[in-house]
Amino acid sequence: MRAFRVARIEAFACRAPIARPVATSFGVMHNRPAVFVRIEDADGAFGFGEAFANWPAAGAEHRVNLLIDDIADLVLARDWESPEAMFYELTRATRIRALQCGEPGPFAQVVAALDIAAWDLVARREGLPVARALSSQAELAVPAYASGIHIDAAADVVAAARKTGFSAFKVKVGFDDAADPAKLVRLAETLRADDTLFADANQAWDVEAAERFLDAVSEADLGWIEEPIPAYAAADDWKRLARRPVPLAAGENIAGFDAFDAALDHGALTFYQPDVAKWGGLTGCLAVARKALERGRVYCPHFLGGGIGLAASASVLAAAGGPGLLEVDVNPNPLRDAFGAIGDRIEHGLWRIDEIPGLGITSLPGEIGACITHRREVRRG
Repeated sequence: MRAFRVARIEAFACRAPIARPVATSFGVMHNRPAVFVRIEDADGAFGFGEAFANWPAAGAEHRVNLLIDDIADLVLARDWESPEAMFYELTRATRIRALQCGEPGPFAQVVAALDIAAWDLVARREGLPVARALSSQAELAVPAYASGIHIDAAADVVAAARKTGFSAFKVKVGFDDAADPAKLVRLAETLRADDTLFADANQAWDVEAAERFLDAVSEADLGWIEEPIPAYAAADDWKRLARRPVPLAAGENIAGFDAFDAALDHGALTFYQPDVAKWGGLTGCLAVARKALERGRVYCPHFLGGGIGLAASASVLAAAGGPGLLEVDVNPNPLRDAFGAIGDRIEHGLWRIDEIPGLGITSLPGEIGACITHRREVRRG
């Protein structure tokens, strides 16, 4: 039985200071934010989730208020037959609210957090890791790659990540179109024969600029180029880039089953990267992953946030199976490391998933308390 009834919702906006900002081609993060969600039923069973909060700068506190003021009334004191049933109903019920204020993203992110928390609750109650609640065949270790590496810091960060246990690395580009290609080629020359190098442009270019970049890095033997053009770019532009030898990856900025179906239909992407905290939670992302795998594509979950969402990403990848890799941001992030150091999870390129029930998280670590900037809760029934 996966039925549940939520009697209490807590939401926490957190911000951890960092010494070095995290830069992308479209903006800079000067702290590491996260929104953590905890739901509880009348008997004390509980589950944790996480909502995307990286952008905009004030996003974390906004997501907490959105959950409590606009969505909690749809969730509390209602009998849900399963996490999937709640996900689909909340997606339907919030559509007009999101349209009215022009904020489909934030609504989807909060629904995703609730979905993750619901799966955590029912899996813990069943005595299963979330990965095994999603699929009884799930292996509790998944291939992983080191992510979030700025091209200008890549030599040192890749070396450190390799010592941690990674053999695949993703470098952020799109900062200097004249200099970045040569830097990437030089980095590729330093890698070992069994290493894999990916590049992420964070939607930096139009199709012509993307082609120029790919031509300039042809010697780098990239495993993929991620978001070389905007997610909203025309299908013909994606298909044009797909004729190049470097596989295409995208998905963190695609939301909704129709949009992922459209991407599958145009066929340009090799790697599909939905983000569990941005859209879909575990329910939506697992459905997209299975459809992509059925079409011969690869599911590689995107994630760049706190420790709860990372655990959820690993769980859904394990449940989906296939040749995908888990994204592990290796930039300093106390809101990730409070739930366990990366080095304690990685061994020979594999990320180990806890065998204990749920996501393996029984409470917010004490270190999180100093980072909480906004907390709200609501109870009913």
